Amino acid sequence: MMKLEDIRREYTKDGLRREMLKDTPVEQFETWLQQAIDAKFTDPTAMVVATVDEHGQPSQRIVLLKHVDEHGFVFFTNTGSRKAQELKQNNKVCLHFPWHEIERQVIVYGEAVPLPISRVAKYFLSRPKESQLAAWASQQSRPVSSRQALMQTFSSMKDKFAKGEIPLPDFWGGYCVEPTKVEFWQGGEHRLHDRFMYVKQADGSWEIERLNP
Repeated sequence: MMKLEDIRREYTKDGLRREMLKDTPVEQFETWLQQAIDAKFTDPTAMVVATVDEHGQPSQRIVLLKHVDEHGFVFFTNTGSRKAQELKQNNKVCLHFPWHEIERQVIVYGEAVPLPISRVAKYFLSRPKESQLAAWASQQSRPVSSRQALMQTFSSMKDKFAKGEIPLPDFWGGYCVEPTKVEFWQGGEHRLHDRFMYVKQADGSWEIERLNP
């Protein structure tokens, strides 16, 4: 096996300068996201969501971004899941978009605010039927005896909701992560990366500062 310390490469794709940045982090994010989509990345909306439990232990998982606007970054989940339970006692959250193919990262720091039921229902009903059934079948983050047991529950739900519209589970919800800081990272040669941090001010405006690599 190759020595891990010998695995390295130079980052030469692009550079990032202050004059290239948009006025707000959401505008800048939308520009980069569209470029990731245009480059035909696999799962360009995939993001790592980091939360912390009551003991200060961080945990992470990958979810898909479902909407972004001036208010923040939206995702949906089972409200009984580990992340949802951790957000109940500490709603501070960190999102990470690792776009390795173009040597970019975006890191979002903020607070997760629950979405109204009307918005959750609208999204849930837009999902494929099999995904709706899977939401009903899974007690997310809890132990399950086997794959077979999970599939049996899925089959039961399929029979239960064979006719008509599948209703919104009372344990399904969503969050908008309202950002307070957003970092844009562009890889650079010799590890001299370009990093810019948007910091939200008291009046709602954004201040941009360059960070050392």
